[in-house]
Amino acid sequence: MSFIRLSLSSLSIYCQRRVLSIFILGFSSGLPLMLVFGVLSFWLREAGVSRADIGYFSWVALAYAVKWLWSPLADHLHIPYLHQKLGRRRSWLITSQLAVVIAIICIAGKDPQQNLGLMATFAVLLAFASATQDINVDAFRIESAPEHLQAALAAAYLCGYRLAMIMASAGTLWLAALFSPDDGYYLAGWQQAYLVMALLMLPGILTTLLSKEPLSNLQQHRAAQGSTQQRFAAWLRQAVVAPFVDFFSRYKWHAILILLLIACYRLSDVVMGVMANAFYVDMGFSKEEVASVSKVYGVIMTLIGAALGGVLINQFGVIKILFIGAVLSAITNLLFSVLSQIGYDLMWLTFVISADNLSAGIATSAFLAYLASLVNLAFTATQYAIFSSLMLLLPKFAGGFSGQWVDQMGYSQFFIFTAVLGIPALVLIVLIERQRLKQNAAN
Repeated sequence: MSFIRLSLSSLSIYCQRRVLSIFILGFSSGLPLMLVFGVLSFWLREAGVSRADIGYFSWVALAYAVKWLWSPLADHLHIPYLHQKLGRRRSWLITSQLAVVIAIICIAGKDPQQNLGLMATFAVLLAFASATQDINVDAFRIESAPEHLQAALAAAYLCGYRLAMIMASAGTLWLAALFSPDDGYYLAGWQQAYLVMALLMLPGILTTLLSKEPLSNLQQHRAAQGSTQQRFAAWLRQAVVAPFVDFFSRYKWHAILILLLIACYRLSDVVMGVMANAFYVDMGFSKEEVASVSKVYGVIMTLIGAALGGVLINQFGVIKILFIGAVLSAITNLLFSVLSQIGYDLMWLTFVISADNLSAGIATSAFLAYLASLVNLAFTATQYAIFSSLMLLLPKFAGGFSGQWVDQMGYSQFFIFTAVLGIPALVLIVLIERQRLKQNAAN
């Protein structure tokens, strides 16, 4: 009974209003990603676009990897009128969310067989708007609660994020099939499905409008400094230089190991993900089949993985779960290799997608909590954007060549190769933890 009471007490944290708000904002963040990075590749492959071009097309998502370039604006630039009405974080959130809606609608109005270049342009705009939204959701999440709630907020954010990814992928596939007269390629079906996805941004917009603006250390610092912070030189020092100086002053040369880990941690998962939907098409799975498996088993395992990740982090700490998550992510890539040898098999597809979502839930919960622990609240948006950008830069750049790699080595060897890409992250986690233990012993 005591174990049950302890478990219920641990899970009750997910019912707090702040946690539920972050869940919805996580959904709002996760929705555009799959529309520009995941399910779009399924659409393009059905439309006859080559695997190599699909791989190159994934480079539009590099906007997520360079968002640190404009992240200081979110900390220091006031959006006219909206800043006075909503505050710094919410004004940026609502602006980026509306931009996401407009970009999705623009993509829905194009035909990849006729306007692939223009569709790519709108995809870049969607990625830019989505990355800007991510900057501000991350900052809002970190500033909204004290450190002891950050693991729960990370799990709630991830849960909403992963649910949105399932909705954007499985939901879009299912809707595209529903709006199509047969099992073949039908442009209008895809276009209507994307318009529905634009409507699903509404909950995030409403949550932004109804939430309270968090008070960050930066706001308090500005209040103390008064008008001197309005000068450009002070702004440049505070917005661009100070976040970097702060990070390296706190971690010294160990900062290099930390940055390498951030750059490598998602390499295995992201590179494999670029070709996942093209793989499903080439294996003969229909839109309805992939959507049904992802919608049912993918959602269930996402919820379990995200919630389990948060609980495990609270019980065992971030580093241990970070390591376990990296191992699980590599193993699921090997399962994709097995599926490529088996061929068309719905049972195996269900098992692989379920395992992939479970491992991703655990790994990403730990990784988000780890990134949050590195941030100084005086530079929340800038530092977190740098970290989250770095974690995507190498994986998404490498992912652009994934179509060529599949053409050269085949799906089976490609998935094995992506599993091997997870080894550097494991080595770096061990090195970082050993160094941390040495420092603690010395102190």
